[in-house]
Amino acid sequence: QVQLVESGGGLVQAGGSLTLSCVASGIITRFYSMGWYRQTPGNGREMVAQIISRGNTRYADSVKGRFTVSRDNYKNAAYLQMNSLRPEDTAVYYCNGRLARGTDGYWGQGTHVTVSL
Repeated sequence: QVQLVESGGGLVQAGGSLTLSCVASGIITRFYSMGWYRQTPGNGREMVAQIISRGNTRYADSVKGRFTVSRDNYKNAAYLQMNSLRPEDTAVYYCNGRLARGTDGYWGQGTHVTVSL
């Protein structure tokens, strides 16, 4: 059974930093892409950052220049370095891993990030 487990969430003051980690288990195939999404109450999940196996990345406009996504292909792990955090970054952050482009992939259980003023 494939599992993605996130860690690293928590409470931080505005302007601070957090690093989220996501590690996959139950799978030996390298993910085509790994990404981070976030969701706030009453809203759908939005893409925050994504990285494909070749290393190409894309970011939501709201986090460009502040967040950095990276991955360890050997561990099937992904990371999200979040700097200059803002209260509007408060959300549940989910890790996603896709074996192929255009598929839903696998999701982690989510980790809470709260940014206070």
